[in-house]
Amino acid sequence: MALFNKANCQAAMLALNMLGWIFTMVSMGLPNWRIWYIDSSPAPPWGLACVGMWKVCTYQPNSLQSRPMACHRYTYSDAYLPLDILLAQHLLLAASFLAFLGKRFIVMGLRRGYATQLQKDTTCDLFFTSRMLSITAGAFISIAVLCNYYAVINEEAIHFPPSFHIPYRPDRQEMGSTVYLAILAALLMLFSGLFTISFQQPPQQPNVSPISQV
Repeated sequence: MALFNKANCQAAMLALNMLGWIFTMVSMGLPNWRIWYIDSSPAPPWGLACVGMWKVCTYQPNSLQSRPMACHRYTYSDAYLPLDILLAQHLLLAASFLAFLGKRFIVMGLRRGYATQLQKDTTCDLFFTSRMLSITAGAFISIAVLCNYYAVINEEAIHFPPSFHIPYRPDRQEMGSTVYLAILAALLMLFSGLFTISFQQPPQQPNVSPISQV
C-alpha cells in the first residue's frame, strides 16, 4: 500500500509538470504580456497594443475594417527587440525544454519503479533529476516574468519597425493577462519539483527456506 501511495504522488507530480509545461507553451504564444494604451498618437493605430514575446498585436476598437486586430511576428534575431524580451525568449524556450525533459524522467522513473527493473538508487536518481529540471524551469519562467514586470513599471520603450505603425512608447502600459498564466506555470513547475516524493521500492523479502520437520 505504501508503494501504491507513493506512486500516486509521483503521478500527481507528473500531472503538475505536464500542466506547467502546457501553460508555458501557451504563454509563449500569447501576446498579452504587456498592454500598451495608445491614445495621443498623431497617426493610427489608436487604441491598444498587446506586446508579447514573439508577436505584437494592435487593436483598434473604432476601426471600420473587418479585422480590427493586426498582429506582427518577430524572432529573437530581430535587432529592434529590447534586452528584456530577448532574455525572456531564451528563458521561456529553455524552460519549456527542461520541463519536457523533467516529464520524461518522471515517466521513466514510474515505469521502472512499477516494473522493479532497476535498483532503488537508480530509480531515485531519475526522480531527483526530474526534480532539479522542474525547479530550474520554474525559476527560468519566474525570471522571464520579472523581466516583463520591470519593463512595465519602468515604462520602457520598444522601437518597432515603421511598418508596424506602433509608436515606440505608449501613453501608459500595464501587465497583461498572459503574465498570470506564466506565473501559474512557474508555480506548477516549482511545486512539481519541490514536492516530489522520493520513490521507494518495497524492501526485498529474504528467501527463507522451509525447515523440514523430522
